[in-house]
Amino acid sequence: MSSPTGPANGLPVRMPRPRQTGRHRRPEPAVAPEGAPALVLAVPGAPSAASRGLAEEVLSIGRSELPGLDARIGYLEGEDGEESEFPSLSGVLNAVAQERTARAEFARAAGLDVPAPTGPDAVVVPLLAGPDGDLLRRMRQALMDSSAAAELADVLGPHPLLAEGLHVRLSEAGLARADRARLFTVATAADGIILATTGGEEAVQAAGITGMLLAARLAVPVIAAALDQEGSVAAVAAELRGSGSLQLALAPYLIGPEAADGLLDTACKEADCSAAEVLGAYPALGKLAVAAYSAALGIQLGAAAQ
Repeated sequence: MSSPTGPANGLPVRMPRPRQTGRHRRPEPAVAPEGAPALVLAVPGAPSAASRGLAEEVLSIGRSELPGLDARIGYLEGEDGEESEFPSLSGVLNAVAQERTARAEFARAAGLDVPAPTGPDAVVVPLLAGPDGDLLRRMRQALMDSSAAAELADVLGPHPLLAEGLHVRLSEAGLARADRARLFTVATAADGIILATTGGEEAVQAAGITGMLLAARLAVPVIAAALDQEGSVAAVAAELRGSGSLQLALAPYLIGPEAADGLLDTACKEADCSAAEVLGAYPALGKLAVAAYSAALGIQLGAAAQ
């Protein structure tokens, strides 16, 4: 389980960069206010070592963006119990609330002049690129089942940084040029992109916004499709080929844990095309998680997630 000071399994923690001097110095990063609510990253899907490593990497980056951040991981399909390897979202929220109450009681008993905690105990940030109605409903239920006063932040997309991440994943797979200026040739570069997401029609519409940003980067058509709707990917593939795209590629608009096993393989067979990797622990996700947390609390972060 992650702790406020870093991952529990000994992974290196990203530390804030030292402040530069001189007129070209970068603005000092915002710092989490004293007593600020915890950021609880809600991880969907079946818990695994891979999803835990991904979440810890996202939070490590988040702590470097907002020093002093109390950041934790709660699994939507986790287990109850303080010693659980994959603690449930509601269980983590309960622990956060209990710790906050205990700190306030200790301060009062010690005669310290400490203001009473205000605001929520925690802000829950979904580890989702787009709106998945079923997963978000279950996250809201976990909040209701806990003893914490918690808020559910927005999902991480749509956002230009996610379009950048998709571009990177496509270029890593040899399916797109790595540069935006198109200065060299990639023989396997796709001339049509299927932006595959989960969560039904609402998720497809939201993915379409990021898809427009990706299309502008690649100068090829990009159309969103739903992995969890039968025939959606095949229909988009037919539409792209009908408009003249001959070499398609599938770009998963997914972080990873939210997709059921086999969905991407099935989609690639339906579309008869290759696929890039999921976004995974793309560094921008840590920035976006902190931006969602900060927006829920009204904290200004400057250019941290611009």
